Amino acid sequence: MSNRYYRPEKPVSGKMRKLKELMLKSDNRICADCSAPDPKWASANIGVFICLKCSDVHRNLDADISKVLPLTSDEWTENDIDSIIEVGGNSYANSIYEAFLPKGYRKPKPDSNNEERSQFIRSKYELQEFLKPSLRIVSSKMSFRTFESEKNLDHSYMSNNSKKAADMRKFIGELKVKVVRGSNLAVRDMLTSDPYVILSLGQQRAQTTVKKSNLNPVWNEELKFSVPRCYGALKLQVYDHDMFSADDIMGEAEVDLQPMITAAMAFGDAELLENMQIGRWFKTSDNALIKDSTVNIVDGKIKQEVFLKLQNVECGEIQLVLEWVPLDE
Repeated sequence: MSNRYYRPEKPVSGKMRKLKELMLKSDNRICADCSAPDPKWASANIGVFICLKCSDVHRNLDADISKVLPLTSDEWTENDIDSIIEVGGNSYANSIYEAFLPKGYRKPKPDSNNEERSQFIRSKYELQEFLKPSLRIVSSKMSFRTFESEKNLDHSYMSNNSKKAADMRKFIGELKVKVVRGSNLAVRDMLTSDPYVILSLGQQRAQTTVKKSNLNPVWNEELKFSVPRCYGALKLQVYDHDMFSADDIMGEAEVDLQPMITAAMAFGDAELLENMQIGRWFKTSDNALIKDSTVNIVDGKIKQEVFLKLQNVECGEIQLVLEWVPLDE
């Protein structure tokens, strides 16, 4: 049978389910390029969900730049689904490809003409004008995050230090989390609480000191985690310390690490770069952010300030500062 008529096998149902779950996230229910509602197409390797009009422009790009597939198609392979899930959808991809969108720049709208739409999409993905020129992502059939991760991993194999190479296979970096402060925390004792914070990443767990009788505690304490290649969210819980009974929960939240790590992988050695914004974690109805959280290079370090509204509790906010440290530091 000719390859022209070959159709790949349908991906396993588990991965299709993950793709559908990703499609339902609020930021993926509008087109990544023009914000048209209910996109029916996606670029598997870029990792974005797009509308019909924008998909027409994407199809005119080089196939290595954008692989366009209809969401209802059986042409999705396991690799395609892995690629878009790895990127995480519109917010994550836009945090890279639109990191340096000029202030006041007008993105196309759902009713924009084809010329305006085409010019923006080519500038964004093909010319990568909204990235620093020296930081352009190399075109590849892989997603940018996959490419950068594997490139860095390959570099580790060439290291003469075998232990360091082994660490690179297991971990991709270190995360420093500064627990700055809490605000308007919930009352769990008579009139106050004795709060402390527990952070966990996979099986790793660390906690702050207890602040006695304080609903607006200032910790300024740094906790550290090794980040594995297959990482999940950083989980945060606040508890009230009790001497004679179980500690009471005072709220919880999750920090999505993907925007920071994606930006870190794409932009490379921060020590060689000037201070700049390189990514963004967008506030949506699906997360605990109080406002958008930007990823920045500050004096050669990659940092992200995060303001969280505690979940499953009557009140309370937490401020964190994250810092990404590559393994070779």
